[in-house]
Amino acid sequence: MFRFASPRPTRRPSLTPMIDVVFLLLVFFMLAARFGQDLGLALAPGLGGSAGYEGPPRLVEFSGDALWLNGVETPPEALPEALAALMPTPEAVIVLRPRENALVQDLTRVTELLQGAGLAQLVVLAP
Repeated sequence: MFRFASPRPTRRPSLTPMIDVVFLLLVFFMLAARFGQDLGLALAPGLGGSAGYEGPPRLVEFSGDALWLNGVETPPEALPEALAALMPTPEAVIVLRPRENALVQDLTRVTELLQGAGLAQLVVLAP
C-alpha cells in the first residue's frame, strides 16, 4: 500500500515582492513627474475697453530671429530703444504680429525681450 506524506501546512504568501513593486512604481512616478509650474505669457486681452491706442504706430512683427518695427527690420537689442521713441507713455500698447512660419517660441522670445525692458502692454494679433 502507498503511503502519502502528510500534507504540509499552507504558507502565508510573502508580501516582500509586492512591496518592492510598489516602491519601484513610486520611484518611477516621482522621477517622471513634472515639478514646478508651467510658465505663461502675460498679454493684454485686446484693445477693446478703457485702454485706447494713442500715438504713432508700434507694430512689431517677428519670424524666426528677425524682428520688424513698423516694417523696418530692427535688431533685437535695438528694439526697446526704438519703441521708446515711439511711445507717448511707458504704458502704451505695443502690437505684436507673427509673420509667416513664426513659432510660439518666437513670440515668447519677443515678449520676454519687451517685458525685460519694462514694456508690458502687449497685444498679439492673429496671423
